[in-house]
Amino acid sequence: MLTLHHLNNSRSQRIVWLLEELGLPYELKKYQRDARTLLAPAELRQVHPLGKSPVLTDGSHTLAESGAIIGYVLDRYGAERLRPPPGSEARLRYDYWLHYAEGSAMPPLLLKLVFLRLPQAAPALLRPLVRGIAAGAQKGFIDPQLQTHVAFWESELERTPWFAGADFSAADIQMSFPLEAAAARAAVPLGARVRGFLSAIHARPAYQRALTAAGGFDLPG
Repeated sequence: MLTLHHLNNSRSQRIVWLLEELGLPYELKKYQRDARTLLAPAELRQVHPLGKSPVLTDGSHTLAESGAIIGYVLDRYGAERLRPPPGSEARLRYDYWLHYAEGSAMPPLLLKLVFLRLPQAAPALLRPLVRGIAAGAQKGFIDPQLQTHVAFWESELERTPWFAGADFSAADIQMSFPLEAAAARAAVPLGARVRGFLSAIHARPAYQRALTAAGGFDLPG
């Protein structure tokens, strides 16, 4: 039996969705973030030393990192579903987006979250100064980076309806988190294609089942 260790409002929502798309049986163990710090509870370190989510256990195997988990699940249980055939042009695009989601898209989005929250964490006397520094970092560096990424997504989705091509794939599941995060906090207008992509994934029955199973999904802004 697959067991997914799921942290609320986190990347592990994608793996719940993946398992629902494949119709695989699984056990969901839920963990809650600290309401003040948004950090994962210490109990997750008993599953994996980094204390992060998602973590998937399958018999003697314990896997972390969304991309690695997606690859493992599709290799072992996918039966050629949710990814293009090896050697195809679509497979090259699939592999790119699977890695791009965490390697390129998420760092500026994480910086955005840090600088949005930084003034709240500063001592009251320093808060105006920290607020000014945070605003400058966002305006001068983070927001232009996000604008570049959002424009890139829009241009790619003008070429094909899904990130890897004509068909929905696990690359779209992987890319869902950066796009959801951008919608929550990017302060950069999303184009019609990106908004259409989000509407399309939200309408998928497996996405809806994942929300029900995991207890909702609401990224902090």
